[in-house]
Amino acid sequence: MAKTLSFHLQKGGVGKTTISGTLACQSALDGYRTLFVDMDPQGNASSWFLKETPAYELADVVQGKCFVDDAIIPIPDIPQLFMLPTFGIGGTLKLYAETKLAEEPFILQDLIKEVSPSFDRIILDLSPGLGRLERAALISSDEVITPMTPEVFSLDGLEIFIDELDRLKKNLRSSVKHTKIIINSFDNRIRQHRDIYEAAMQGKFTVFKIPVDPLFRKAQEAGKAPQQFKVRGKGLKPVTIEALMELNKEVWR
Repeated sequence: MAKTLSFHLQKGGVGKTTISGTLACQSALDGYRTLFVDMDPQGNASSWFLKETPAYELADVVQGKCFVDDAIIPIPDIPQLFMLPTFGIGGTLKLYAETKLAEEPFILQDLIKEVSPSFDRIILDLSPGLGRLERAALISSDEVITPMTPEVFSLDGLEIFIDELDRLKKNLRSSVKHTKIIINSFDNRIRQHRDIYEAAMQGKFTVFKIPVDPLFRKAQEAGKAPQQFKVRGKGLKPVTIEALMELNKEVWR
């Protein structure tokens, strides 16, 4: 059975899609059959990796309009990476979450169980917020990892998320683990970034740092995996690669 990771903080702009997508690419490049599930109604992860609108998306699967295998798409240039996309076609996933998901709170959990035997690893990219869709995704995960930016508001968001997740686990009897934090866009030259890192280290979490690296954005614009993308012969910074390799090793341990 595949190990399932989700990446979430209810605050936007912290790098959830960037980090989850990059780790999904690395998992596949390491030879593991990996499924990347876009559970964000905005579909940013799908727009990153897919150039054309797919015939089916996640919303079609949960609404019974197609089988899950019909919606899973192989990603070009990364042989072991597959995606269950969301393209926001008519806002169908958001509409489903607002109208039908309350009647089927475990449908995503059942979906992950169905596809799990076909993959080694599954990664879920969630939207900001903590509505029904995000809650359903979290209880379908073995572990949730929280990306955050090195700012006070992200620390506040982390505290709120910890409380909400504890409540969710108790109410829905979920055993999802939450032991890792990723501080994204970290710059060691900035004192506030160092202070936020030290504050995060005071808690019960294992804390990872991903340095500021403009190549992530450029790779996304080009529709490529950051590990495979270069601009004028230059790829990710060596310090970024080192941080990603450490993170990749620990999240799948």
